[in-house]
Amino acid sequence: MSEELRATLLSIIQKNFPLHPTPFATIAKELGVSENEVIEELKYQKNTRIIRQISAIFDTKRLGYDSSLIAFKVSKENIDRAVDIINAHPGVSHNYERDHDFNIWFTLAIAPDSKLGLSKTVEILAQKSGADDAITLPTIKMFKIAVKLNTTGKDKKREKIKKRVYKDIELTPLHHQLIRYVQEDLPICREPFKDIVTKLDMSYERLFDMLNELQDAGIMRRFAAILNHRKAGFNANAMVVWDIDEESAEEIGKKAASFSAVSHCYLRPKYPNWQYNLFTMIHGKTKEETNGVIEEIASEISYNAKRPLYSTREFKKVRIKYFSDAFERWEREMLGETV
Repeated sequence: MSEELRATLLSIIQKNFPLHPTPFATIAKELGVSENEVIEELKYQKNTRIIRQISAIFDTKRLGYDSSLIAFKVSKENIDRAVDIINAHPGVSHNYERDHDFNIWFTLAIAPDSKLGLSKTVEILAQKSGADDAITLPTIKMFKIAVKLNTTGKDKKREKIKKRVYKDIELTPLHHQLIRYVQEDLPICREPFKDIVTKLDMSYERLFDMLNELQDAGIMRRFAAILNHRKAGFNANAMVVWDIDEESAEEIGKKAASFSAVSHCYLRPKYPNWQYNLFTMIHGKTKEETNGVIEEIASEISYNAKRPLYSTREFKKVRIKYFSDAFERWEREMLGETV
């Protein structure tokens, strides 16, 4: 497969993965190649860890989980121990070291039936990891979340962010069972959904109807591939934080989110020890490319100060396993109950 076709294939599976009994045949038809070529290429991309996972991607909050970005200030000699303690929590999906005094940054989700809650869980993690300071940065306003790396180099620099209106649905035990299956990595074979329809004893049509229902409700963001940024050539990934006036946040946030290189854009709270409230995650192949995007955004928005926080080490990046008893086990252990 040519480099151009390979890049297009990676673009397709990040954006428009087909919900079809034979999705790789659908993709092959779009590319003008054989189904077997697509399957073999994706197996290669998976074996070389360019593709992390192909699965449903869910909205943590719409599933009833409480969540937040957390930053710890940890002494250098204590980082490895602290990371082991933080990563052991089943609700930690991302954990990075960044170039700041607040050097450990992780996302934390707490199950709907949590006995401890978010603030107590952060307190326990900070105490056990020996953090010198901690800040909890929940989302006040989400402007964008969509990790779609520009593998072809042909994506437009700007994109229109559409406001979506979601339908309300009540999750049933069948929805929960479905979520447990589709959050797992999809096998790369001719009929990758076959095992799921067999286990749930339903037709393909019913499976895809339910997935579309979850997407219409905003519970499933999309079904897609997640790439390993660095393996895919995106080596300069910065979380850029901005100090902006909150009364102008709506306009500023939308403008920053419109840049295609921005995958995440959130408004978060300020604290006496943390002055920044707009967070933009920017992906580039080189530091020069990423810095160029930062300066373009800076030329278009009003801000008081900015700070790019480049990731120096990745400690954890996984999909959260929703409706897993691992959350309860962790809490019972922290509470000293019999597990």
